[in-house]
Amino acid sequence: MATPIFTAEHFQNEEAAFSFLESRVWPNGPVCPHCQGGAERIKRLHGKTTRIGLWKCYACMKPFTVKVGTVFESSHVALHLWLQAMHLMCSSKKGISSHQLQRTLGVTIKTAWFMSHRLREALRTVGMEPLGGAGAIVEADETYIGRKAGKQKKRGHGHKRVVMALVERGGSVRSFHVATGDGTTASEIIAKHVAPQSRLMTDETRIYDKAGAKLAGHETVNHGVGEYVRGEVHTNTIEGNFGLFKRGFNGIYQHCAEKHLHRYLTEFDFRYNHRVRLGVDDRARTDAALKGIVGKRLTYRTTRGQPAAHWF
Repeated sequence: MATPIFTAEHFQNEEAAFSFLESRVWPNGPVCPHCQGGAERIKRLHGKTTRIGLWKCYACMKPFTVKVGTVFESSHVALHLWLQAMHLMCSSKKGISSHQLQRTLGVTIKTAWFMSHRLREALRTVGMEPLGGAGAIVEADETYIGRKAGKQKKRGHGHKRVVMALVERGGSVRSFHVATGDGTTASEIIAKHVAPQSRLMTDETRIYDKAGAKLAGHETVNHGVGEYVRGEVHTNTIEGNFGLFKRGFNGIYQHCAEKHLHRYLTEFDFRYNHRVRLGVDDRARTDAALKGIVGKRLTYRTTRGQPAAHWF
């Protein structure tokens, strides 16, 4: 019988929430976010404050909590609600909308929207190694999402936003919101994110030819003549990933501004890369997400005003 998701104490009690987060962020004891001082010069402030989880570093003489230097910093939302939101985002296969977070957590829609974007920032992976390697297969493909800002609906894909993605069979996926789906963009992405020893699988489009020539092999299937699988040559893995993203994006989120598309791609990539087939359950996936909260800040003003980003 499944256990109700929010029965754990750290989802209900603020002190337990701080203790839970401290054990994840500081596995070897508290570290001062101001001077990086170790536990030997840090003491918890008992009885001198009403603030939960407050510490003081006697090297730099500054107080702090475990939220400082993370995506939770300066938030007035209770930490146990943040942990609930993180668990919901990580355990919902197709995502969870801001309106659903608003109803579940009892916060305003503005707060729920901002919490969602902060959590997506925590899911962003930094310093990724190239996909593939000797004997590995990497699939590449592109798809088209929604429509560009200010563009009217018309025939073809010119009015839509372009997403390129790479997936290593049995491994990870990486998705990129790009300005144009052309050969130059494809070559730059593959050169940076795919190991040269890899074999590349694509459909018949020619934009991957130049990049594929620099890898161990490049094989294609011709969808135009009804060919979808030829032995181990196919793009079914990446197309399945696109299908999951579109079902979640269209069914749960329905719409997002073009400047935020890369954050939604990050969210879906994270869940795919920490999926059950790789032995990662909901609890382990949430713990992995909590490891990404440190060193990342996102303010409401920058979230609302930043331009469209094309990350690769």
